[in-house]
Amino acid sequence: MTHDPWLADLLLDRGGALADADVAQTVAATLATRDPSLTGHELATQALLDALEQTWERGWQPADVVHNARRAVTAGAVPLAVALIGEHARRSDAVSRAPDAWVDQLRELGALAPVDPAVVRTWYLSERRPPVEAWRIVLQLVGVLRCAARIETLLPPPSRWGSPRSRPAGGAAGDERVLRRIRGLLAKAESTEFPEEAEALTAKAQELMTRYAVDAALLDPGTSPTDGVGTRRVHVADPYVRAKMQLLAAVAEANDVRLVWYSSLGIANLVGLPADVAAVELLFTSLLLQVAQALAAAERAQGRRSASRSFRRSFLLGYAHRIGERLQTARQRATAQAAAEHGVDLLPVLRSRREAVEKATAELFPRVRTSRSRASVDAGGWYAGRQAAERADVGHRRSSLR
Repeated sequence: MTHDPWLADLLLDRGGALADADVAQTVAATLATRDPSLTGHELATQALLDALEQTWERGWQPADVVHNARRAVTAGAVPLAVALIGEHARRSDAVSRAPDAWVDQLRELGALAPVDPAVVRTWYLSERRPPVEAWRIVLQLVGVLRCAARIETLLPPPSRWGSPRSRPAGGAAGDERVLRRIRGLLAKAESTEFPEEAEALTAKAQELMTRYAVDAALLDPGTSPTDGVGTRRVHVADPYVRAKMQLLAAVAEANDVRLVWYSSLGIANLVGLPADVAAVELLFTSLLLQVAQALAAAERAQGRRSASRSFRRSFLLGYAHRIGERLQTARQRATAQAAAEHGVDLLPVLRSRREAVEKATAELFPRVRTSRSRASVDAGGWYAGRQAAERADVGHRRSSLR
């Protein structure tokens, strides 16, 4: 390892100040002159891995780290963050020791591919960035990791993983089957050119989600609902994070899933039965795509390239409000049909599930508080959003709003 006391002190002992973009840029300019070929890459890699280890202990998970790297540093930091997570996974034997949800995130991020231990050097050579920009990303990522706030620990960090073990193949077959059917309905909704058909398919997907939840509860009435309550984090990108969270809240509420979010991080925590949580994330992702398309169409209809930020935010809020109404209607219809078919009163069953989710939420997030936005709303955007929600063509790809 290259011995550079100044760099070691900067990265290993005083890295927290580097979270500030201006500080990181200033120091990067100095480093680009002192070390234009990044010969200090070993120190940088070690500093990043040390900071990453501390981040795990504060409740962060792999997908959280990548989301925050993109949000707080730049999209250019994402490949470096993924490579660091991959190297940490190799050193910690995460594949055989980490919780299943942790390994799933590694797989989705592409962090299980072979990684060169010289993470920073390999990233620098592959990205071909100017030295000052490369150093700025490295420095700021060190700072962001070291300054990461403490959040609730939903999965055990590496320090609490047990001995290596073999993983059972497969998962909950029933959950996978219903999620495949939901994906199929949403894909058809996206491909149709007829708004009425898209709305019907969206409602059908919600009804399927409700029926599966009801049937699962009725088939195994002796099992305590609290045994199956789980969590999942959803990451919401800028801009209009608060408005997008309202859309996610509408989908969650229609499916007896509770949402707790960190307003400054763009991270939402979903608490509910596993199939419900997975379906909520799937439907939310689809609706995000459609609302982006609907907003673009609304702007074209107004004959302008770009609407005001107030209009866009209000459009999202109106869309979320109307989508929530539609999903609740579909839920009530499916519940009534299930009650008639089974000849039972479903209210006690559904109440038991809701109480189990509420209890788990209170235990996981004891300091949670409710909040409401007090920002002004553009009436034109609000009603345009509601009208777009009537025509929602729900898809399965990810998209973001400008």
